[in-house]
Amino acid sequence: MAKVVTLGEIMLRLSPPDHQRFPQAVNFDANYGGAEANVAFSLVQLGHEVTYVSRVPSNPIGDCAIQTLQKQGVNCSHIARGGKRLGIYFLENGASIRSPRVLYDRADSAIAEADPKDFNFHEIFQGVDLFHVSGITAVISEKAAALTLEAMKAAKQQGVCVSFDLNYRSGLWKDQVQEKQRIMAAMMEYVDICFGNALDAAKCLGYEDGDTDFYNSPYEVCVNAENMAKVVKRYGLTYLVTTLRNNISASDNGWSAAVSDGNSLYKGKEYQLHIIDRVGGGDAFAAGFLHGYLGRETMETALEYGIAAAAVKHTIPGDLNYISVSEIEALVYGDGAGRVMR
Repeated sequence: MAKVVTLGEIMLRLSPPDHQRFPQAVNFDANYGGAEANVAFSLVQLGHEVTYVSRVPSNPIGDCAIQTLQKQGVNCSHIARGGKRLGIYFLENGASIRSPRVLYDRADSAIAEADPKDFNFHEIFQGVDLFHVSGITAVISEKAAALTLEAMKAAKQQGVCVSFDLNYRSGLWKDQVQEKQRIMAAMMEYVDICFGNALDAAKCLGYEDGDTDFYNSPYEVCVNAENMAKVVKRYGLTYLVTTLRNNISASDNGWSAAVSDGNSLYKGKEYQLHIIDRVGGGDAFAAGFLHGYLGRETMETALEYGIAAAAVKHTIPGDLNYISVSEIEALVYGDGAGRVMR
């Protein structure tokens, strides 16, 4: 299988159990996760050799975060140690008409203060097939942005395919919006596979196309064949890949996705999901698609792998997707009825 590198922030996740609300909680379930760590974890489950690059504090909580990945086979040898703290996020799971709620506590986290000099990217990218990072890391701090850009440049210098998930998070875009858009737009020069759509590009990159108002247009306009293709061509991408979620309630969603290569748009199978935990679903989707891509599947098959992987993730508590290739293929080529496996 392929050699993959991901870079980002892993955080401690604290959630009230049993769909309780924050005021009800007398204890919290503890898990670890973060966009690129979740992708690394999934790709290892799918048989790839994955190195996760980050910076975590030199304390027992940092140790626990690393051990969560190591015990499943993620290579953590290039994680730098240091900094004040591990970032934390609090998740109140939603149900029915009550939406999930996320609160971040990540100011001055270890990765936010990381320096590119902490990492030997020439060594890290030796013999690597793909590098994955996200827009979350790119806007955590100026130092994290510099680290992300340095890593992307180093990857391209060694001929590595770069995958970038725009991953818009409103909580990280409350100030310096134009400067953050400028920084992320500059990164697109190094991107081959992008996860997002025209609306995400408008939010994260300052993308514009004539008089089209992507912020206020129906979502269908932002993910149609014409506008997906325009984004592909504007940034010289190989693929632009977007999820398509129909929010029936916090507990039930229709779930699908689409991919454009600039010439055609393919929309995949739609699953009707009853949700246990949707956090990490987008990362599971990215990993599934990248697994198909790395296996030299067509963009259509790669997309179906991504959709199926994320569909399974929605049934699993925590950020991480415990998945196998055979399970994905059973969904892709089966009916997804969830029959008992005997």
